[in-house]
Amino acid sequence: MFDRLRKGLSSAVSKIVVTELKAEKLRPILDEFRFNLIENDVAVPVAYFITDELEKRLDGVQVNRIGDRKDLVKDTLHEILIEILTTKESIDLIKRIEQKRQSKEPYVILFVGINGTGKTTSIAKVTHFLMKNGYSVVLSGSDTYRPGSIEQLEQHSKRLGVRMIKHDYGADPAAVAYDTISHAKSRGIDVVLIDTAGRIQTDRNLMSELAKVKRVVDPDLTVLVIDALIGNDAVLQAEEFHKSVSVDANILTKVDADVKGGASLSVAHVTGKPILFIGVGQEYKDLEAFEPERFTKMMLKL
Repeated sequence: MFDRLRKGLSSAVSKIVVTELKAEKLRPILDEFRFNLIENDVAVPVAYFITDELEKRLDGVQVNRIGDRKDLVKDTLHEILIEILTTKESIDLIKRIEQKRQSKEPYVILFVGINGTGKTTSIAKVTHFLMKNGYSVVLSGSDTYRPGSIEQLEQHSKRLGVRMIKHDYGADPAAVAYDTISHAKSRGIDVVLIDTAGRIQTDRNLMSELAKVKRVVDPDLTVLVIDALIGNDAVLQAEEFHKSVSVDANILTKVDADVKGGASLSVAHVTGKPILFIGVGQEYKDLEAFEPERFTKMMLKL
């Protein structure tokens, strides 16, 4: 994954290492590097942040040995990438669920995102993750619009051995979610995961209805599921959904197939909301907690 982004990062490091570390000498290399980042779907503000910070932090630094200079450049780039991927607020999902459990109330997670991002599959993966950690889960089939959506979630619920609450197609999605939460409360279930219809972020009516679901449900966490392969549109989706329903965290899917890597690098920084998990395959187990340090080392092969 991230082959093209990794090559761009490696090329920039190699060119900087043999250049005098002065702003005027670095600028042409960093301009070229910025274009490479943008070509690999890194959001423009993020690309500028990376190159501006490199120029600022490397300008005037005195290093004689090439080996030491290479370490300096890689370490500086590593620090900048970590800053980009680390948001002010972090989310320890297990800790939050445990805290809610003390009040004998279910922890409610609302999943949003447009069709085709892997939202329903991500819900199944999160279910698997939570069950592995000893929590009981119930699913809410609140996508009452897309043909086959209820059956798709129901298949996952059967494979995972968890209950799913559903109404007929065309039903009020907020009512389905409300009934699911009531079911969880009456049976002492730990976590409620709510699927919703895939909204096109420019559809005002659908986004308003999604906001209504959130008002009725009042979830503990609202998670936006984003396809890493859609590039810069991932950032646009994240901004629009956050504006409409106030997203708390993101899940990036199909990261294993992403040769560019720009969406993964941009979403958290542009929205200020953490990436909770990344999807790295088709199996239920193919969901990894997002760790900025590990992610950055993977990009730079440190």
